[in-house]
Amino acid sequence: MYAPSGIRKLVEKALYFRRLTPELENAINSELTRLGYLPDTDFEALELLMAEMDAGRVQLVPSS
Repeated sequence: MYAPSGIRKLVEKALYFRRLTPELENAINSELTRLGYLPDTDFEALELLMAEMDAGRVQLVPSS
């Protein structure tokens, strides 16, 4: 059975809420550091997140 990676789950959360919070961004970075590489599926998920941000459908929330 297939289980999505931590990065994909975090990207899904950002897409669902239409916001990339500092906490989500830090969690994605931590997961990338932990893995040490980026699987194709995670790369595609991050590409989608960046495309949604570029299109204005996902906001980057500044840290306070």
